[in-house]
Amino acid sequence: MSPPPRITITQVAAEAGVSTATAGRALGGYGYTSNEVAARVQAAARKLGYKPNMVARSLVTGRSQTIGVVAADIDNAFYARVLRGIGDVARSRGFGVILTNSDEKLEREKEAVQLLLEKRVDGLIITPCDVQGSEHLRSLIAGGCPTVQIDRAAYNLAADSVTVDNRGSARDAVAYLLKAGHKRIGIIAELEQLESGSLEDFVAQTAFSPVTPQTLYPSWQRLLGYLDAHRDAQIPVQTQLIRRVGSYSSEAARNEAVRLLESGHRPTAVFTADGTMSHGLMQAIADLKIKVPEHLSVLCFDDLDWMAFMQPAITSVHQPVHRIGSMAAELLLARIAGETSVPKHNVLEARLNIRDSVGPPP
Repeated sequence: MSPPPRITITQVAAEAGVSTATAGRALGGYGYTSNEVAARVQAAARKLGYKPNMVARSLVTGRSQTIGVVAADIDNAFYARVLRGIGDVARSRGFGVILTNSDEKLEREKEAVQLLLEKRVDGLIITPCDVQGSEHLRSLIAGGCPTVQIDRAAYNLAADSVTVDNRGSARDAVAYLLKAGHKRIGIIAELEQLESGSLEDFVAQTAFSPVTPQTLYPSWQRLLGYLDAHRDAQIPVQTQLIRRVGSYSSEAARNEAVRLLESGHRPTAVFTADGTMSHGLMQAIADLKIKVPEHLSVLCFDDLDWMAFMQPAITSVHQPVHRIGSMAAELLLARIAGETSVPKHNVLEARLNIRDSVGPPP
């Protein structure tokens, strides 16, 4: 069956007894029409089942009523919840959302940004791949495209951001393990990119000179929190317990966790830097038939649904993921509406959800 013919604005104008230009103004929300005429045109549109041509409207108004989102990894549950927050706010304000994915690759991010610009989105919410600030994002902002960063903020990029206190939250989580008596705490994290030097150099540097967290990816910020907690408790840092996975892969995390748990430096507790790393750790624990918390205590950054249903339930750091998305959307819509204040960098607090996966050292 062929689709029914599309009702045109000319037909709506004829039904309402006005010119096509008047009908366009009444339905598009631009220019002036009297309340009586506008009501008549809208009644005619409802009667005929008229659906506006959004592309044509955007050419007239300069607005598409859509925002674009460039997520780092849409398979990650973190982004699913953030996107729900974005969508809830956007929908309440009459905006649609177009989602793209960068897979943490800079070239794909550039392609995604270009695609969204070609779709004439009114603004962008993005998880930047390069925290040093990519030139294409600087050009985007210089060109006047409203932009908000989530999860991480590129250093010195003149755009709003919504992030979490990664360093402080990780410090509190590892301090909780230390207070439980653990002195051999492993950490499994992506730690995917570092500007220069090795992991050992980074650990040594942080002991003697301050580090600017804003120049680091979230997993490195969480490693800083891990180091802070040890130094606050005057517990020596054992670099062999710090495992750098090098990619956002649960399989790679599982392999690294197996190597850690089968090594001669086996920890009594493990802290994971995000949900993907946590998934890999739990696979390794199952494969090695390790009992939690009798043989190994576990504490995970990111509070995913399955963690509450595990036996035992997993103690975790809960990020306000819906609020990250909703706040980012609110900031972006304010910029689209004409807000011109200096960029706002919002750092939200995370909380520790204490469950059953942490016990005393075996």
